Amino acid sequence: MIFCGIFDGHGPWGHIVSKRVKKSVPASLLCNWQKALSLTSLPHQLDTEFNSTFHHFDIWKQSYLKTYADVDLELKHHPGIDAFRSGTTALSIIKQGEHLVIANVGDSRAVLATTSDDGKLVPLQLTVDFKPNIPEEAERILQCNGRVFCLRDEPGVYRVWTPNGDTPGLALSRAIGDHCVKEFGLISVPDVTQRNIINNDQFVILATDGVWDVISNEAAVEIVSSTEDREKSAKKLVQCAMRAWKYKKRGIAMDDISAICLFFHPKLSQQVNFVKASAPAKMAKL
Repeated sequence: MIFCGIFDGHGPWGHIVSKRVKKSVPASLLCNWQKALSLTSLPHQLDTEFNSTFHHFDIWKQSYLKTYADVDLELKHHPGIDAFRSGTTALSIIKQGEHLVIANVGDSRAVLATTSDDGKLVPLQLTVDFKPNIPEEAERILQCNGRVFCLRDEPGVYRVWTPNGDTPGLALSRAIGDHCVKEFGLISVPDVTQRNIINNDQFVILATDGVWDVISNEAAVEIVSSTEDREKSAKKLVQCAMRAWKYKKRGIAMDDISAICLFFHPKLSQQVNFVKASAPAKMAKL
């Protein structure tokens, strides 16, 4: 079993919140999964490959839902961490044998690289970037009396605002923390999905929005696949994103840029491995 996660903090306490969530999620998830597993058994009539996979996915999904809810509540009442106007994304995956479970809160993204029938390596986006302007997300926020709009100097960048204030201006519709807008439509509920890894699937990239703001899914897959040394693939992606940010977003402070690459198949004598890299942000992200 392999766990990988990306936690992108924002707000004044974002770096503290993301570190806390990074520390809490793996242990809490494993504990909740073990409890759920011990309380359930697979009925004889469901003992087929399809239903067995669905059953185990449902256990993981319920474990993820409880874990993210517990961690969010813990932050709310933590005496030493101010998560009222600070929070974090939480994108994580579990690889258990050939079964992949993906859970996402926020706008970090998971992209799978798979080989098409004509032999080309193509990207498959596994997650949704949870921005406030997604119709379903906006509807929930508006129904809770939250507001969604862009600032004049940021056309196209939709943010969540409280009903009668100018805060927090959060460019996410889901996050752990940010309790000042939890009653106005922001949620910490993860979108949990699954995929059975096939031979054509080569690797998965997890990265913060600082990467995807300047690097396309196709370009990211090309960068990682063309890196000879797998141990340097995530670092290469981060370096390319940093260069692209400086070129495409001149004068704008660089966002958090972090990436993890998880490879599914051994290369030569290597075992399944993952590598990660990150670049320090010059400004906390909202």
